[in-house]
Amino acid sequence: MHAAPPEPVTIALDINRQHYTLSFDARTTLLDLLREHLDLTGTKKGCDHGQCGACTVLVGDRRINACLSLAAMHDGDSITTIEGIAPDEHNLHPLQAAFVAHDAFQCGYCTPGQICSAVGMLNEAAAGMPSHATRAGQTAAVMTDAEIRERMSGNLCRCSAYPNIVAAIREVADEPVGGAA
Repeated sequence: MHAAPPEPVTIALDINRQHYTLSFDARTTLLDLLREHLDLTGTKKGCDHGQCGACTVLVGDRRINACLSLAAMHDGDSITTIEGIAPDEHNLHPLQAAFVAHDAFQCGYCTPGQICSAVGMLNEAAAGMPSHATRAGQTAAVMTDAEIRERMSGNLCRCSAYPNIVAAIREVADEPVGGAA
């Protein structure tokens, strides 16, 4: 005797400024929902174990690894993928422009996750969240290379474009307030 397939769950999400009501298997990860159900393939499946950061998306202003999160946990959430990071279809997000200007990619596979993570990281730093590289007693993050490397340590680049990635992020971090999000 075979068990009946699980009942689908239905949730509402705002993804890249569009509202969706979706039904799917409760075991579906957010990564698989984005890629396989919505054809938002900019979010990459790298390790599928939360170790590489290729699947990084933003939930609200916070970055998460979409491969480690069940989609059903995000009912009512606002999610931004690399496809929705730019303000509109005619302009790049400042981090996208900086990645191009600093040649901060080689094969490009990790780039969507790197950019989404950098947006989230700059939001976290602006909100005063410390990292392990933040000096004790420091009230605001100073975006040194060491601080950026520490905050971005969950995103791997197999091509080793790290110096260029750090330079791109530092450029945007050094812009006046409002340039990071």
